[in-house]
Amino acid sequence: MNYKIATRKSKLAQVQTDYVIGEIKRKFDINCEKYLIDTTGDKILDLSIEKIGGKGVFVKDIELALLSGKAHAAVHSMKDVPYDIEENFEIAAMPIREDAREALITVNGCSFKELPYGAKIGTSSKRRIAQIKALRPDIELIPMRGNVDTRIDKMYKEKLDGIVLALAGLKRLGLENKVSTCFSIEEIIPAVGQGALGIETLKGKEISTIVKGLDKDNVRICVEAERAFMEYLQGGCHTTIGAYATLEGDSIYMIGLFEVKGRLVKKDIYGSVYEHLDLGRRLAEKIISS
Repeated sequence: MNYKIATRKSKLAQVQTDYVIGEIKRKFDINCEKYLIDTTGDKILDLSIEKIGGKGVFVKDIELALLSGKAHAAVHSMKDVPYDIEENFEIAAMPIREDAREALITVNGCSFKELPYGAKIGTSSKRRIAQIKALRPDIELIPMRGNVDTRIDKMYKEKLDGIVLALAGLKRLGLENKVSTCFSIEEIIPAVGQGALGIETLKGKEISTIVKGLDKDNVRICVEAERAFMEYLQGGCHTTIGAYATLEGDSIYMIGLFEVKGRLVKKDIYGSVYEHLDLGRRLAEKIISS
């Protein structure tokens, strides 16, 4: 049987899905093919994500394909997946996570520190905007959405000085040579799940059992801790929120960001990997009570 794996039509989404299809073939000798979908988030680029439906705008149309049987599984960037997925779906596997840092591409190759006073930088992410402003209050942030190639083209067409993108996507597209600055995790805390891939299926399906063999504990533990943080704070595209967790033996370290009453709060926490979900919630409480 040829399984159909749903994904968005962007070049990055297809590269990520090709990776998953290759892993399914390599590990289980099962053939799969892509099922491409134009999601609401891809069709409407002149409005912010929160105005067209929030964090699920890249996921809901793909889930409909799973419900209708047009596709058997889906590959998502985990940063696009809301914390409140419906009960009949599951993220059956999180097979890989690429570098979660943020990257700056500039028209002339200059670094973030070298940008001229009042430089114009493209991004529509509230999380990125707030943290860039904290680093350089002089910078003007210009709304910008679209896939990676679209944003790079817009940077030149709209005569911006640069754009900020997820390093993970640039690496997967072989475009890391365009990066002029990689921000540290502490400088710009990433989106929850940034760099991680998730394979979504309907619960109880044969494909779900198969792809669970691709799951990586080290990826899942960290991403689930971050998602517990996001769920506790009911975070989404309408909020300024970010989190990143890493494993250190049997311990987990997590740093989080949330806007509390107009104030940007960053805190971190250590804990046991065996209590990773509780750790995400405790970090959220720590931020709220600060």
